[in-house]
Amino acid sequence: MIAIEVDERMIAALQESAPTVDVRRLDALKVDLSELLQELPEPRGIVSNLPYYITGPLLTRVSEARQHWSKAVLMMQKEVGERVLALEKTSARGSLSVYLQSQFHIRRVASVPGGAFMPPPRVDSVVLELTPKTEAIDNEALYFKVVRVAFTQPRKTLINNLMGMGLTREQILANLLEIDLTEKARPQELNLAQWQQLVDAISRR
Repeated sequence: MIAIEVDERMIAALQESAPTVDVRRLDALKVDLSELLQELPEPRGIVSNLPYYITGPLLTRVSEARQHWSKAVLMMQKEVGERVLALEKTSARGSLSVYLQSQFHIRRVASVPGGAFMPPPRVDSVVLELTPKTEAIDNEALYFKVVRVAFTQPRKTLINNLMGMGLTREQILANLLEIDLTEKARPQELNLAQWQQLVDAISRR
């Protein structure tokens, strides 16, 4: 096991409580996780209590290294976890939901109240298990770009948001009609299959 800790004050405590663990003073937002993971035998996993203030960026780093691990068990603030799990046609659904659900099978492992910690934080947490999907995302770079732009202003329609990609209103409307969506469609309404269909339609333009 390799443990990453950026706070030097915690290194000695970690080494004392887990003497067989390789504890390294590294910044999880800067270290090459793929390179680090490849130092370990397979199957590999990632376990973390994600710092609340950098949960989003860390989830991105973890997902970018998904080819090198088979399971991740991550604790995060409840509100972030709810966004990760949010299904289509719900207000909590956003680009993070689509980004992670497109790449992983996600399961809620446990809910963790603030009182489980000492001292207790003012927020509750949730533990999620992520398992990489085996099927590839077609046009992956374009897929994630479309999702990101589509949720720029979630309350606006897909047409208004996607015009930020340099597409005309007519082009976007044609793409939406091609997959049986209307001009009033909003990003929260699409399921994963529809996102892939939309990206495929845009890629043919």
